[in-house]
Amino acid sequence: MHGLRNPGPFLLTILLCTPLSTHAHAQTLSLPSPSNPITSPPPLIQIAALEPAGIELPDAPGLQSPSPQSSSFMPPDQQTAGTISGTVLDASGAQVEGALVSIQFLDSRPQRTLRTDATGSFNFTAVNAGTFKLEVISPGFASWVSSALVLLKGQQYELPTVTLQVSSATTNVDVNFTRHDIAEEQVSLQEKQRVLGIIPNFYVSYTWDAVPLSSGQKFRLALRDAYDPVSLAIPAIIAGIEQSQNSFSGYGQGASGYFKRYAASYGDGFIGSMIGNAILPSILHQDPRYFYKGTGTIRSRALYAMSTAFICKGDNGHWQPNYSFILGNFASAGISNLYYPSTDRNGAGLTISNALIDTASGAASSLLQEFLIKKISRGIPHDPKP
Repeated sequence: MHGLRNPGPFLLTILLCTPLSTHAHAQTLSLPSPSNPITSPPPLIQIAALEPAGIELPDAPGLQSPSPQSSSFMPPDQQTAGTISGTVLDASGAQVEGALVSIQFLDSRPQRTLRTDATGSFNFTAVNAGTFKLEVISPGFASWVSSALVLLKGQQYELPTVTLQVSSATTNVDVNFTRHDIAEEQVSLQEKQRVLGIIPNFYVSYTWDAVPLSSGQKFRLALRDAYDPVSLAIPAIIAGIEQSQNSFSGYGQGASGYFKRYAASYGDGFIGSMIGNAILPSILHQDPRYFYKGTGTIRSRALYAMSTAFICKGDNGHWQPNYSFILGNFASAGISNLYYPSTDRNGAGLTISNALIDTASGAASSLLQEFLIKKISRGIPHDPKP
């Protein structure tokens, strides 16, 4: 505060101007009157608040508007603007720095964005009143969007803590199955097929358009069938019957005769399977399996079943003469002459008769496959498609 060096003239001027105005300034003195005794502090105390002499007084002593340069002045739009603030955390309660926070106004205003600081905080200033939504996006987290919120004039809106959840990783894996892979799956299903749940029935496909087998799969299936415990047990039963009937007497009796008969019986099946189901089908590109039909009249199904002893599917999907099965029967019958007793060999006649018997038994086996074996087998696909 500045004290007046010579307050006399200045006080006189104020006293003269007071009667001329009906609205005195807040710092203007009023003369005492009989009806209005002075109850306020002495005039000199208020006068001391005035500026030093020499300041030009306004023309009218009425209330003046504050200057735009005054520190208390604020434009109308700033006086009604508010703020929106908050904090972004992850599920463990740690601050998320650098998260992108966006205000999406529901009117025509443009979107505003900023990033959270090191403490995970954000603060939008000078936000006009209205309805808005907040969206928070951060790498590795699921995006977060608020419901519609309302900011009032001049409100300092503090949003509840935003907790981001780790986004669930979604990986798209394109799996391209090759024909070999599909055939492998189909063969695996066939290896579960057993008549009465015991006898292997690996060479029947209940999928009409099954993928052709590779050479390796043909050999694997033949060996799988040959080394199955049931395939090893059946020749033992046959050898016992032959021993009791003294069939192939050249083998003799006793343990030696029994094991010779067992080896011959097992050899017939093993050689026939390897030649007819693996070697020749691989060379001639033919499929050694029986494809179950299951539809049509009994006559058509019976004719189809018996015909499979003479025709088969090629690896190209077309039907063709079943060279593998027929030639395999003759080859195995001819080889059997090498280990059967000389007294039981009949040269070409025995070979041909055995080959024809094997071919006829193949046709009969196909008839059983078409009409009976499926009903008494286990491991059959639930919905085979012909």
